[in-house]
Amino acid sequence: MINTKKRNPLFAILLVNFTGTLGFSIVLPFLVFLVMNFGGDAVIYSILAATYPAFQLIGSPILGRWSDIYGRKKVLLLSNVGTAIGWILFVIALLLPIDRIFNINLEYFGTFVVAVPLLFIFLARAIDGVTGGNISVANAYLSDISTDKNRSNNFGKMAISSNLGFILGPALAGILGGTFYGALLPVLAALLLSIVTLIVIGFLLRESIPKSNQIVIPEKGTIRKVFAQECKDCYPQDSAVKSKFGDVFKLEHISFLLVLYFLIFLGFNVYYASFPTHAANVLHWSVTQLGIFYAVLSGIMVFIQGPVLRKALIKFSEEKLVIFGSLILGVNFVLFFSESIISVYIAVVLFAIGNGLMWPSFMSILSKRAGTDLQGAVQGVAGSIGGIASIIGLIAGGVLYNLTGGATFLVSAVIIFSVFIMSFRLSKM
Repeated sequence: MINTKKRNPLFAILLVNFTGTLGFSIVLPFLVFLVMNFGGDAVIYSILAATYPAFQLIGSPILGRWSDIYGRKKVLLLSNVGTAIGWILFVIALLLPIDRIFNINLEYFGTFVVAVPLLFIFLARAIDGVTGGNISVANAYLSDISTDKNRSNNFGKMAISSNLGFILGPALAGILGGTFYGALLPVLAALLLSIVTLIVIGFLLRESIPKSNQIVIPEKGTIRKVFAQECKDCYPQDSAVKSKFGDVFKLEHISFLLVLYFLIFLGFNVYYASFPTHAANVLHWSVTQLGIFYAVLSGIMVFIQGPVLRKALIKFSEEKLVIFGSLILGVNFVLFFSESIISVYIAVVLFAIGNGLMWPSFMSILSKRAGTDLQGAVQGVAGSIGGIASIIGLIAGGVLYNLTGGATFLVSAVIIFSVFIMSFRLSKM
């Protein structure tokens, strides 16, 4: 039997994050091409991309709250089971014949086809989304095992593990997707990785909340009855846990930080919805070229969030890194407006530098302000707010790109420049 008590909890959660990100990023390079093959366009792609955060909006705060009550490990297992089911449905979609159901012709958005495989892909993303609290719960887990001294470095390592997954994922997509089986092999690889993630959580990850600190709220009619785990009513029903979502906004400065969280996600997702279509239709990139783009971006970001971030934190505060990083990110989105390959790859470098400095620093600030008791609840609410921003940004990005083309990237720039201006308040908190 594996002795999980002797294992490094940081390594385990980084491994979980890496395998999960790797599985997700494998489909990124060819997803837009897949949607187009099924008759969709930028709008359909953006709606498909928004399906995950839309359902995550429902599941993330609930899972975050459950992680405070029942423990992080159990909720991470539940979340990744949903991911595995989603990939199984994705595989089924690729094996189904492309049967047209009906055509939709919209004056401003064009004509697209709703096909049976596309409906299965939407269903797969919905199931993965509603159980998709793994990021917020993983962040809460990381905060549990971190101290004020190593918190920023740990969140930097978490970002590195994500970016390593984003480097290897697109590379695997280019290799596996170039075979006779097309998108099927990358999706099967994603399914296999989700199973590996479940094994890692089950056998390598130990619970970060001691049982004595977990809050048990017996409630009649809960899911615990199904598993014969109902407890006696030892505590009053008006336990403080029931007001956790309200308590989140009572924490000092949390509301302002969540506004910044919303704007950051909004700016990024307007870009995320429009760039794959821009790369396919305007830059005329192939799946391999788009995969290389994502791999280069993530590779630079790993370097920034590793040695560069560690040295930067010695000289600068987290608040200053958020300010500086958001300024660089705004400039990056302006450069994406150009169709020049040189400008695009300069933008990639600035994207990596800006995001690599800003995001781990911002998440560390949010984690510190959340405290201990409400860490999971704050991360869950943040996940929901990020979900709202993602839904709005992804759909708006697809619609705007259909109407304005590359000018959509300037919208992302304006939003991130707003974050830059507002971030000066962080130094006074």
